[in-house]
Amino acid sequence: MSAISPDSSANLSHQPLGPRQRVEHAIAHLDHVLPAQAPILNFVHHNTLHGYQHLPFEEALAAAERLTGIHAYLPEAEFRKLFRAGRITDADLDAAFAQRPAFETDTVLARVGDRDIRRGEVLQISLVYGVEALSLNELVWRMEELDATRRFAADVPEHSRQRLLEAARRDGATETGAALEDLWRACLEGFRLSAFNLHPEDLVDLQLTLAKSLLARFREEGVTDEEGPIVHKRMQAEASALLDRLFDDVGEGSTLRGLLRALTGRDLFDQVRPVLIRLSAAHLDEGLAAWSLPDRTEGLYAAWRRLAERDPAWTFAGLSGWREILTRWPDDPVDAVVAELRRLGLAESRWEGYLTQLALELPGWSGMMNWRQQHPDYPASRENRVALVDYLAVRLCLDSLWIERQCREIWGMEGTLPALWAYLGERPAEALVRHALYEGRLPEYLAGRVRGLAEERAPLAAWDTLADMVWTWLHSPVAAQPDTHTVHGSAWRLFRLAQHLGIAGSELRALSVADLERLLAPLDALSATTRGAVWQCAYEHHYRDALINALVNNHGRWTGHEQRPQAQIVFCIDDREEGIRRHLEELNPQIETLGAAGFFGVAMNWRGLDDRDVTPLCPVVVTPAHEIHEVGRPGAEAELAQHERRRDLRGRLQAFYHGIRRNLLSSAVLIDALAPAVLPVLAGKLFAPGQQGQLAKTVGARWVPDAPTQVTATTAAPDTPATPERPRLGFTDAEQADRVAALLRNIGLTTRFAPVMVLMGHGSMSQNNPHLGAYDCGACGGRHGGPNARTFAAMANRPAVRALLAERGIAVPADTWFVGAEHNTCDECITVYDRSDLPEAAERALRALQRDLDRACALSAQERCRRFASAPRDPVPDRALRHVVGRSRDFSQARPELGHATNAAALVGRRSMSQGVFLDRRAFLISYDPTQDPTGTVLEGILLAVGPVGAGINLEYYFSTVNNERLGCGTKTPHNVTGLFAVMEGASSDLRTGLPRQMIEIHEPVRLQIVVEARTEVLAAIYSRQASLRELIGNEWVHVIAKDPDTGEFSIFDPARGFVSWAGPVRPLPVRARSGDWYRGQTEPLPPALIGEGIGHTTLANRPMREFDHA
Repeated sequence: MSAISPDSSANLSHQPLGPRQRVEHAIAHLDHVLPAQAPILNFVHHNTLHGYQHLPFEEALAAAERLTGIHAYLPEAEFRKLFRAGRITDADLDAAFAQRPAFETDTVLARVGDRDIRRGEVLQISLVYGVEALSLNELVWRMEELDATRRFAADVPEHSRQRLLEAARRDGATETGAALEDLWRACLEGFRLSAFNLHPEDLVDLQLTLAKSLLARFREEGVTDEEGPIVHKRMQAEASALLDRLFDDVGEGSTLRGLLRALTGRDLFDQVRPVLIRLSAAHLDEGLAAWSLPDRTEGLYAAWRRLAERDPAWTFAGLSGWREILTRWPDDPVDAVVAELRRLGLAESRWEGYLTQLALELPGWSGMMNWRQQHPDYPASRENRVALVDYLAVRLCLDSLWIERQCREIWGMEGTLPALWAYLGERPAEALVRHALYEGRLPEYLAGRVRGLAEERAPLAAWDTLADMVWTWLHSPVAAQPDTHTVHGSAWRLFRLAQHLGIAGSELRALSVADLERLLAPLDALSATTRGAVWQCAYEHHYRDALINALVNNHGRWTGHEQRPQAQIVFCIDDREEGIRRHLEELNPQIETLGAAGFFGVAMNWRGLDDRDVTPLCPVVVTPAHEIHEVGRPGAEAELAQHERRRDLRGRLQAFYHGIRRNLLSSAVLIDALAPAVLPVLAGKLFAPGQQGQLAKTVGARWVPDAPTQVTATTAAPDTPATPERPRLGFTDAEQADRVAALLRNIGLTTRFAPVMVLMGHGSMSQNNPHLGAYDCGACGGRHGGPNARTFAAMANRPAVRALLAERGIAVPADTWFVGAEHNTCDECITVYDRSDLPEAAERALRALQRDLDRACALSAQERCRRFASAPRDPVPDRALRHVVGRSRDFSQARPELGHATNAAALVGRRSMSQGVFLDRRAFLISYDPTQDPTGTVLEGILLAVGPVGAGINLEYYFSTVNNERLGCGTKTPHNVTGLFAVMEGASSDLRTGLPRQMIEIHEPVRLQIVVEARTEVLAAIYSRQASLRELIGNEWVHVIAKDPDTGEFSIFDPARGFVSWAGPVRPLPVRARSGDWYRGQTEPLPPALIGEGIGHTTLANRPMREFDHA
């Protein structure tokens, strides 16, 4: 979601808008407000609050909360758990306060004895321990049952207890109970409050007689004039002010539906929602449903009106006059929106806000309509026009039908704002009473009387009398009263605060009321949003300091490979590859690993051998101009023909099965006929997923045998231009050399090539997982990166390309062979492509590498298992590998892998910066050599790619974690796939956007820390040139840390001050021989550690397999 950019309306602000233009303009602005998640098969991570990026992070979250009511920080209780666990410390909070001079933390609030109580101390106590008011009932219960005024609260630190007791002993209170009882009396005396001794049962409800006596007392204390008692006048004034607020909020923070819900307790959306969702799902369906909306090619609004005339589902049963209302709506959806907003009596200045609120009531559906509208080239959109205005027109029309019925049933009038205002303006007491009832602010004896009046359309006098009683209740000692000192409010909070400050009763009595109020003021000085921002800053400070400290400790421990490596592997920068790279280097230091964006610089439309359509494999911001096909190898025509025959037969059988499965009659027969055959398959998926998956794979391979294939990397038409509009099949020699050279320069690999160099793409495979695309390669548009790796290798092995590379200063040895491969991050399987092309020497080198890769995959599985709750505890690597394979094939597994959970950093630089540091699979690793890029040209391109991609992944995980119900999609358990484009809960929920709970359960939501090995002046120049980076970095959606490539010094970027040297103390880190020694037996997040002996440490590659298995 996002706020409307301040620049987006600048070109229209100087000219008045007509009604149609106003509606069209408002709907265009919704693109900045709604979720921008693509259909689920095209899932790509993005910043959930993408349109707010023009604002600084904290301002953006505050603006989003004002618009949507969504709090975008962890709950404060979670931050306090992190504090107790040592993941946030006092020093971290001090650092967060220091960044906010407006907090005035050094201001002295009061002097107690010989010490000053400063504002920062009270703010910190408020954050860490919470000093909230209680209800009167709860206070009395705590006093009666817990003896709360004679015992320290459990969270009071020992040093505060001792300070308080020492001060109390000087005044003769030698026991803890007496000291605290004296403190409690001092709190009451300080605010001139009398003690009380009521039993909790006496405060469960005020009886009717008590309410009447309170009312009589208020009236006696008030003054009566010619207009009536003061109590009644105050009630009328408060009721009128309430009406003003409610009506003013329509079009700003609510809709007419919201106003009626506040006054009637009935939500007409309960009737509208199922109808609207059913229509929307039928309109957007991409082939899952057996029935789609008739005439949907004409647009949702036109198709719905035509369907509504017949009303086959009896949607409007019980609505009188709906046919006449239907005929009055215009044919054009924009005109329909204009007409309905005018009929409601809403001022044009509020139209945009009203439409925004309507859209945000079902943001998932509104967002999907908008996404389809914004992507007319999306295959489903070519067949079926989708427009957000159609959806809003249908919503307004449906609302009007049920609003009209509700208003006529309750008040006997039409459902418009002017009619409601005219009625309630004469009866403000009714509005006050209804609002108090449906807000849940009344005790049962009053609530029952209000409901009775509401059901019988009571006369004005009855509402006035009851309103006086309600107003009296709301201002009684039992109800909450702002700006008034109470026993359960000010006195209790002071009692709690004094315990944490270590202030005794005698010391408190020496303070004036003004002093006490100054002490309490900071407790309410910070809004919930500001408190969340402070906690978040402290949380990130803790992680950043630990990360920098680890890299400082590691500086100089490793140097680059002086001799030719045994093998080189270019992994994707994905954080999930950090573990396997670390394990591989521990097993064999002669293997060099590097990191690059997983499409390897080859943006292409890919069509595999069995694909009907092409698929773009590149970042979503790139439109490919080239197409690559997988084709049969020469000489394998017979195998290819058999493969195609079997594949086509399988496709026809599947189509036949799905056809009869959806048929009303044949499906009943089919279920009975196939049940005996399907039951063993289902049982195998549930109880033996690994074996069942392997059996299915074997049977599938025999039924449709693979055919030898290759990729068409080279074009047969080099003179044909390649454009996004007309992609060309294959690349020219020069284009291939451009792409190979660009990647090699980006990763700093222009010399010292190994005999075998593997390009390792990645993807993920699991069962029954609608969010599968979220586990795949983001740089490949949420798909597998194997085809890109394969295509790059095919290019780099061509003699013509090698010759062009040599002309550009990159001499690749003749015995170096590039190999394309893909790593499945779910089951740790590695697939190698085009192995038959390898020369004999390269094949031998690859076999040796494969042994190390197999061991590294098993160790990666072992490391992953420590975070799976259902995995065996401390398994040996082989058992861990079997477990993750089983998870990937388990039909019932909600957590086949944990995706990018725990991502927190991105390291851009030479491998020596982070090699040998245990980073707990939390870092994106991007290879870059600053010594080969003195001007920062290469770095600029890397940051322009890594910044948005890394931020998109990190921020989606952040927002889905901090508020999974509103910014994520909740638990997978009730999810249903809808129309092959999204998931929803049950049959009539909003579309669920963001990430499911099972993907973020272990995630720690911190903004991405991008550590760059480069001089600060180079980074500053890039920052000044690139607006997109200034938005991300300057607005603090990500943080940047520079490591000087010569001195190893670290600097942190501050948007206001530039780069500031890191001044944290360098703390020694634990050192372990290998990663398993650090993570074994641990299930929680681990801090960094140093692995290995640094320069010259011995290889583990030749250890016996039995020793490895028990490592």
